[in-house]
Amino acid sequence: MWDILEKYEKAPLLLSDEQYLAISDTEFRARFRERVHHTLEVQLYHALASNRPLGAGQTDTAVHMCELWQKRGLPVDHHDYKYAQCILDLARRSAAGETVSLDQYAPPPITDADREVFFRVVHDRRSVRAFSDREVPDELINKVLDAGLWAAHACNLQSIRYLVVREKDEPWLFRGSDIPPGPVHIAVMQDERCYLANTVMSLKNRILDAGAATTNILLAIHANGLDGVWLTYENHMIDALRKRFELPDYIRIVDFIDMGYGVQTPFPPQRPDVSERIIVRV
Repeated sequence: MWDILEKYEKAPLLLSDEQYLAISDTEFRARFRERVHHTLEVQLYHALASNRPLGAGQTDTAVHMCELWQKRGLPVDHHDYKYAQCILDLARRSAAGETVSLDQYAPPPITDADREVFFRVVHDRRSVRAFSDREVPDELINKVLDAGLWAAHACNLQSIRYLVVREKDEPWLFRGSDIPPGPVHIAVMQDERCYLANTVMSLKNRILDAGAATTNILLAIHANGLDGVWLTYENHMIDALRKRFELPDYIRIVDFIDMGYGVQTPFPPQRPDVSERIIVRV
């Protein structure tokens, strides 16, 4: 499953301008986000929190990446470019001696009712493997997939990709422990080209990126009145999907979710008290 990574492991962290202009848009955008994040965003927030000035030339790399973005002819209204421009604007204002507040970016306060609903979603979600024939609208599928894109992701590389298959259109293509198969199958995948932006990152981070997205999706499924189950399959299943949809080698299938309108209410698996699972507390 991980053989695909070998060709990417030795990619350099930094490229020449010529190389930046020659790579794919996907790889460039990932490297663009990584450079802005690691060379400016992290340092900016630390400087603001500690009330200290940014170092001389701290914005140089981000500025240069924006220049390369424009040389590639990428749209300046793209969310990645707007993200970089926002970070640069904050940094320049701070360097000019202006008091910079991040309050405008603070989310609305979480109310007691919000907290109750959140923990109810977490505690009440079940793994359901029996579904009705009721059609799941595309709008609802997109809504839960969007939740996966908002999961924490190492270095903001945004590697998550999806394969969405309706069982009625591809009967028994998904063969595994989901018997009978769910009405909607979601394969959580990753574009390995994004990880070229930081090849020193451990494989563990990549697995966690996909796991975080999957967890968000499962919670969103439950929060939207649907049911789902997290699944994995053997390599022969992954190979079948690769062949059927002609997936390129840089797309890696990590796990699967079956989703739909459930027709069962499984017994809630019991959990221990937190105190039983804390090994160290100092």
